[in-house]
Amino acid sequence: MADLVLRSSNLDNLVAGPLTARWNAAGTRILRYYIDLRHSKMNLHRELSAPERFILQSKVDALLAAWDEKWEQHQIKALLQSGKESADEMTADALQRLDSLGLILAHTLSVNDAVDWEALKDRSAYPMPLRFPQAKPVFTPFPAPTFTAPTISFWSRLIGKAERIREEAAGKHREAVAAWEAQEALGRARHAAEVGHWQKAEKDFWDEHEVANNAFLAEQAEANAKVDALRMSVSAGDPEAVVEHASLVLEASDYDGLFEKSYEVQYRPEDRLLLVSYDLPAPDALPGVKNVRFVKATGEMKETLISERDRKGNFESVAYQICLRTLHELFEADVDHNIGRILFNGQVEYVDPRTGQEARVCLLSVLVDRASLEAIDLARVDPKACFKSLKGVSAASLASLTAVPPVMEMDREDRRFIEGRDVAQTLDEGTNLASMSWEDFEHLVRELFEEEFRSRGGEVKVTRSSSDGGVDAVAFDPDPISGGKIVIQAKRYTRTVGVAAVRDLYGTVMNEGASKGILVTTADYGPDAYQFANGKPLTLLNGANLLHLMDKHGRRARIDIREARQAAS
Repeated sequence: MADLVLRSSNLDNLVAGPLTARWNAAGTRILRYYIDLRHSKMNLHRELSAPERFILQSKVDALLAAWDEKWEQHQIKALLQSGKESADEMTADALQRLDSLGLILAHTLSVNDAVDWEALKDRSAYPMPLRFPQAKPVFTPFPAPTFTAPTISFWSRLIGKAERIREEAAGKHREAVAAWEAQEALGRARHAAEVGHWQKAEKDFWDEHEVANNAFLAEQAEANAKVDALRMSVSAGDPEAVVEHASLVLEASDYDGLFEKSYEVQYRPEDRLLLVSYDLPAPDALPGVKNVRFVKATGEMKETLISERDRKGNFESVAYQICLRTLHELFEADVDHNIGRILFNGQVEYVDPRTGQEARVCLLSVLVDRASLEAIDLARVDPKACFKSLKGVSAASLASLTAVPPVMEMDREDRRFIEGRDVAQTLDEGTNLASMSWEDFEHLVRELFEEEFRSRGGEVKVTRSSSDGGVDAVAFDPDPISGGKIVIQAKRYTRTVGVAAVRDLYGTVMNEGASKGILVTTADYGPDAYQFANGKPLTLLNGANLLHLMDKHGRRARIDIREARQAAS
């Protein structure tokens, strides 16, 4: 799986987890991609997810851009730590941030919140090199030998040696020329070979980049086609697309680094209802400095905070503004009119001063239809009064962090679960588990594991039958160390269970976000199945293990594979 690209000017400060995927139950299709991002210097953390890599890349780009801006501001603030001028600048910044709290709602009214689908597309060009980086070989000729006439003495002329001396000099020159010509020919041959290698390397270089460019363009076209497909799915009212569209809108909402956005979105197409659970910033997370003074005696900056009354008032104003702003953005961006009503539940996490423990409460809740919100001039309203006029529910003072029952709860029910039925009590020593109906076998497995987890306060539920090899039962083990959500699959087989069933179980464990998977069969497993399960959070129970588990809980039965095969034939 290709990794995402981290585009940031502060890569040294970023820690990115691996790009992971949640697969469908059959392990054949990726349902959602996830990546964990941290900023080590500012102690920020976000887990981003999306059903497609190009959407996740867009979310990563937006988050890193926001973090880069926040880090730049952080560095600027760190530099302004001395002198009155620095204190004045910090005071001005603090006042500006306080003033911005009252402009949260107004900001969005001047922004077109509709998703810019074209902006989601990648229009960049492949980074084609301008030239081949390797220099072309250059041939440097060897210096040709030159003939120097020999010096002939008077005595050599007198005795008749002059001609022989000239011939010897000429012969040596001819030998030098011949050696030079051979060396020159060898050098040129070697140079020709080097040029040939260089030309091949150059051709391979451009061929590779041409292949890479074509692959880049194909991947780009595929990603852009997915943007178009998502746009069409949103227009068609596809529930998953509507949720993803709403997430894009909320992610694009710019709060100028006021808080880290976190929300959950659900959609009910039957009544065109969008449900939003939104994490509001805690009171202590909001700006609270109104003045910064430089203390010459200590060289420190002394901050003066706003009053407690103003702090509570700011929190209340911010909470109501975020609520109205979110409603406005979602309705305005819904150009296809998939959404008729929106439920907004505003949550807040804080440290309870009475217990010192983290607490999470719903502070405000409202259910609004499109016509009611569009009839309001949000530029002229008092946020709290407007919220109340929409029949919103909230405590008299939000700063008291008093929980209120939401107008409507988010859907937390897993509709796959069905009522279990008792099967074990109908069994006796003559019952052949390999011949019982597959439904009874699933309920039997549920009963056995229910008894197994009962001592720890666990719970086991049976799911509706499905043809995709999905979950047969889910156990919820409260043990803080070894517990968690456990997926259980029951296979009443009369043949050896192959690796495909084990692979399906692993895909289901990943898809369900479970901590463990258990596969129970009346038969046995092949060596490839055990090999695949090795090192993974999977437990394979064969027929012998099943009979042992039954005996442990006082149940009696038998497994006769041959008899079951004959009965089925």
